[in-house]
Amino acid sequence: MEIKGDFEVVRKCLTTSLETSSAIASVLEESGSRLELLNERYLSLQASLRPMSMLKCTFVNIDHGIDSVLCSAAAALKVFDSVNQLEHSLLKDPCSDLHTYVSDTKKLEEALKLLTDNCSLAVGWLKGVFEFLQDKAITNEVYQLNMNKSLRILQELQAKEEGARLSGGLLSTAFDKLELEFHRLLIANSMPLPLVSLTSHIGQQALPLTSSLAGKLHAIIERLHANGRLDKCKSIYVEVRGTNARRSLKTLDLSYLEIPTAEFEAVQCVESYIDQWGSHLELVVKQLLEIEWRFSTFVFEKIGQEAWIGCFANIAIESGILSFIQFGRIVTERKNDPFKLLNLLSIFRVLNGLRLEFNQLFSWKACKEIRTVTEDLIKKVVNGASEIFWQLPAQVKLQRPTSPPTDGNVPRLVSFVTDYCNQLLSDAFKPHLTQVLRIHLSWRREAYEEGIVLSQIYNAIKEVAVNLDAWSKAYEDITLSYLFMMNNHCHFCNLRGTVLGNMMGDSWLRAHEQYKDYYAALYLRNSWGKLLPILVVQRDILSSSGSSVKSQDLAKKLNAFNLAFDESYKKQSNWVISDEILRENICRHLAEGIIPIYKAYVKNYCLSIESDAKVDKNLKYTVQSLEIKIRSLFQPKQSLKGSNIKQTDLITKIKHVSHQFRLTLAAL
Repeated sequence: MEIKGDFEVVRKCLTTSLETSSAIASVLEESGSRLELLNERYLSLQASLRPMSMLKCTFVNIDHGIDSVLCSAAAALKVFDSVNQLEHSLLKDPCSDLHTYVSDTKKLEEALKLLTDNCSLAVGWLKGVFEFLQDKAITNEVYQLNMNKSLRILQELQAKEEGARLSGGLLSTAFDKLELEFHRLLIANSMPLPLVSLTSHIGQQALPLTSSLAGKLHAIIERLHANGRLDKCKSIYVEVRGTNARRSLKTLDLSYLEIPTAEFEAVQCVESYIDQWGSHLELVVKQLLEIEWRFSTFVFEKIGQEAWIGCFANIAIESGILSFIQFGRIVTERKNDPFKLLNLLSIFRVLNGLRLEFNQLFSWKACKEIRTVTEDLIKKVVNGASEIFWQLPAQVKLQRPTSPPTDGNVPRLVSFVTDYCNQLLSDAFKPHLTQVLRIHLSWRREAYEEGIVLSQIYNAIKEVAVNLDAWSKAYEDITLSYLFMMNNHCHFCNLRGTVLGNMMGDSWLRAHEQYKDYYAALYLRNSWGKLLPILVVQRDILSSSGSSVKSQDLAKKLNAFNLAFDESYKKQSNWVISDEILRENICRHLAEGIIPIYKAYVKNYCLSIESDAKVDKNLKYTVQSLEIKIRSLFQPKQSLKGSNIKQTDLITKIKHVSHQFRLTLAAL
């Protein structure tokens, strides 16, 4: 019974629990429906509130943008006030206070740059705000007009810097004034140089670049360079200093540089022009251009090497350096003759003496034109001089077919060649000739041998000797041939003590001394020796008792002597012995050989004649007149004339030999 009762109790408890659970499930089901309804309402509310939240955030951002516009605009207005103040200070002339003017110019540049930056920011922010309000349609017409006006004002301020840099603008005008001041300072401190001589010390006087002036020029150049006006600045500098260089050159007589190329071939005083050219070129390079080089480095030292080198190169060209090089080039283009070699060596001497200065001044890229024409001139000088020198023996040899002088004197070619070789061997030409040959051979990849100059000149003299042998055989009169050889060997003897004589040596000179004496003896024996036998008085005539027979024979011989003497004198009266000592010696030997015999003969003749009238009739020459006649022989033609005629003859002689050499070169 008890078990049954317990079971019942358990069943009731379970039934009650099931009912409770069912009730809870119904409540939960009802709560879920309500939650779903609440969730739907929340999502709907959230969707309706989202635009309001976004709008609030946008207004927050717009507020920030407006603050930025106001800040940028306020800063722009402050900068604009500074710009206005600087504009007023830049209206004055910079020469009154250059450093302040340059400083204000720089401040204005910075202020305008800051104004542009602030206006750019303000315009950007303002455009963003304006576009947003237009999109949201929350603006009105008045507000829109104000916004447009503000935007236009900011854009005008933004463009102020660009306008200031345009022609006529504030900055442009300030830079123009600085350029004018730069020009004024250069003009005030540029004076023509007194190009007188290399010994005059004008460097410091001609370079008035004080620290004060340098500071002013540097300040202007720096400001103009920072604003893209360096080219204009360099142009002004080149114009002023180039004009000053040309004014300096006006102190020199440079008329020879203006001789047209076509007329230069006929110029007679080329040597004097080359001497002037060398002196003037040294003055231009060592004084004028050296100073311009230093001045350019000082003025543009803070800008850089390229700036001052470019200016210097243009000034050098403006000074006329190329016209000097052109003059040398014209000389190299003249027709070849012996004098041209000397001219080319003189030009080489000048250029070689200026080699260090040329390398210092013109080794830069900007000086390429000057360097190129100079190198071309040196090539023409070296090649032209070497060509003429190598052909010298051949030129002498080609003169062999010409005729010897009719007066038996030293041929023009002989005297010219020996004088010419003496010049080539002198200290004025030999070192430069040696260097020219070294350079020429190095260009041909050939080795230079010591003594090559002496060997070439020796060959030329040897050809002269061969020519003399050939010419001596061309005379029909053997006596004149002896006189000719005597003259020429004497000419070689007179080379003793000269550079050429020292080169040929004592043995060579002694040999010519011996040949001179040998041909002098041959001449005396073969020319006048035939006169003396005529005056030999035979013993039977002197011992004859008949005075009339004796006087007739003596008179006959005297007349024969007169005829023979007159014939020899007439034939030899045009013969010449140019060396004074040799001429006097020959005349003395003639007088010593003829006069004593003639004097004794005349004495015998006078004793045999009773009448003075008969003596005067047959005695054509007294002892004194005969001696005077003898000593008047062999006089050079020019010594009998004025000095002007002598000089003219010398010039003619030089022209003739030069012409012959030129023809020889043409034949080669």
